[in-house]
Amino acid sequence: MRRFWKEVTLEPTTMGQAVRLDGRPVKTPTGNALALPTQKMADAVVAEWDAVEKTLNTALMPVTGFANAAIDRIAPDHAGFAAAIAAYGETDLFCYRAATGEALADRQAEIWDRWLQWAQGRYDISFVIVEGIMHQPQPAATLETLRGVVAARGAFELAAMAKLAHLSGSLIATLAVVERAATPEDIWNAACLDELWQEELWGADHWAQKNRDDRAREFMAATRFLDLLTPEI
Repeated sequence: MRRFWKEVTLEPTTMGQAVRLDGRPVKTPTGNALALPTQKMADAVVAEWDAVEKTLNTALMPVTGFANAAIDRIAPDHAGFAAAIAAYGETDLFCYRAATGEALADRQAEIWDRWLQWAQGRYDISFVIVEGIMHQPQPAATLETLRGVVAARGAFELAAMAKLAHLSGSLIATLAVVERAATPEDIWNAACLDELWQEELWGADHWAQKNRDDRAREFMAATRFLDLLTPEI
C-alpha cells in the first residue's frame, strides 16, 4: 500500500481510541476497526502510520501488528489462544536441565531456579525438574493454576504473551515479563542461557548471534506492547 493520507488522527469510541487516516477509519486485515485500549498505545500506532514515507511496511509497525492480532485473531478465540500459551508451562524451558554434575546444570540452577522460585511464591505452584529433554508431566494443580492465570489476561496482553512464549520457550519467563518481575533484558538473557553457554565454550558464531539479536528485537517489541497497555497516571 502506498501512502495516500496526509493526517493521522484519533477518535474516541466505545472500543477505544480509533485510528483515522484523513478522517477515514483504519481497518484491521479482517475489516475490524483499529481501536486501541490506552492513549499510549494509540499514540504509538499514530506514530507508526505517521512515519510511513512512501510505501507501508508492516515490519516497521510492530504495535499495529500486535493490535491487529489481538482484535482479529485473539479476541474471537480468547480461550483457545490462552490455552495455547498456557501449554508452554507443560514443557517450560526453565524445568529442563543438563545432567547433574555437569557445569551447565550448575549454571542453569543458578539462573533458572530463581525464576521457578519466583513463580512458586507468586502463584503457589510447584515444578518437576527434568534432566535431559524427555518430556515429564508437571503437577496437574500447577498446570491448572497457570491456565487460569493466562486466561485472566485480555486479548491485547495475550497478543504479546504469545510472542514472548514462542521466543523464550518458557511460560514462566513470559509471566515474569508481564508481572514486571525483572527487566526484560534479564529475563531474555535467562531464556538464552544455553546459547550463551555454548558461546562461552566454543566462541561466537556470526549467524547464531544475528539470529538471537533478531529474536531479541521481537522479544523487546512484545514487552513494549505490554508497557503501552499500562494506563497513564
